Amino acid sequence: MSSDDRQHPALSLTPIQQELLQEIRTNSSRAVMFHQMISEKLGLNATDHKCLDFLYRSGPVTAGQLAELTGLTTGAVTNVIDRLEQAGYVVRAKDPKDRRKVVVKPTDHGPDNISPLFDSILHKTIALLDRYTEQETRVILDFLKSCNAISLEEMNKQKEAGS
Repeated sequence: MSSDDRQHPALSLTPIQQELLQEIRTNSSRAVMFHQMISEKLGLNATDHKCLDFLYRSGPVTAGQLAELTGLTTGAVTNVIDRLEQAGYVVRAKDPKDRRKVVVKPTDHGPDNISPLFDSILHKTIALLDRYTEQETRVILDFLKSCNAISLEEMNKQKEAGS
């Protein structure tokens, strides 16, 4: 039995909670590996690819806003934006609401290259969602939103703690 298979001594979990935590870890690891593979196909690193995903979902944002969305430092985000701009996935533009600010906007280059890589997993995930009632889906949604909030909180703690 590996140390990963044993329950942490400070935790008191039911067997189903233990199994769920293991599945969450497995899902997280597989998601990281899947996105790494996609990133390589696009000629990006995984961080740049996921920042681009945030940009496609949020629309134009400042570098500071992208840092908040991702949990990365502003310095790291500046480097990400530079690489994405050089690869043709984003452009910097004046903020239409405040011309003193610069926003980062995704170009039309990305969706044509990226969307086909996700078609299969998207359709399979939609089919999976169809197995659940609306009430069950709301529970899953609540759980995932809470997990995302915890992840961002922990990322911010790590960022504040420094290296």
